[in-house]
Amino acid sequence: MTVSLDVNGKRVDSPAAPETPLLYVLRNDAGLNAAKYGCGIAQCGACTVLFDGQATRSCVLPCGAAAQGKVTTLEGLGTADRLHPLQRAFIAEQAAQCGYCSSGMILSAKALLDRNPKPTEDQIKEAMAGNLCRCGTHTRIVKAIQRAAREMQS
Repeated sequence: MTVSLDVNGKRVDSPAAPETPLLYVLRNDAGLNAAKYGCGIAQCGACTVLFDGQATRSCVLPCGAAAQGKVTTLEGLGTADRLHPLQRAFIAEQAAQCGYCSSGMILSAKALLDRNPKPTEDQIKEAMAGNLCRCGTHTRIVKAIQRAAREMQS
């Protein structure tokens, strides 16, 4: 059996069983390693991807369910030559220390800015509450999201 997914606008076929977590298919079959394994129970946000535009924990989303929509990973957000404003802002604000959480943070921020282009600081903190950063760069992450929001509006 093959599961076919739409990942970053490209078709990905995987021999994985439909109940296999999307995270494993992305990393092992699609070769997309931005989403990270953190807790495996949707509590830390390291595995966050966009599923039909919504921030989704790929460690608990079965790939069979993901086949019903569109998946966007950090690799599909921007390129090394053409970074997304959030990626530029995370670099400019030095929001990544170890970087393990960055992919999930950026995609959760993307979902936030897509539904609320002018979030307040409190709204950013609320939206990012499910993404943990063990390095403690939350203040810089909030500044990066504010910077990206300003850039995306100009």
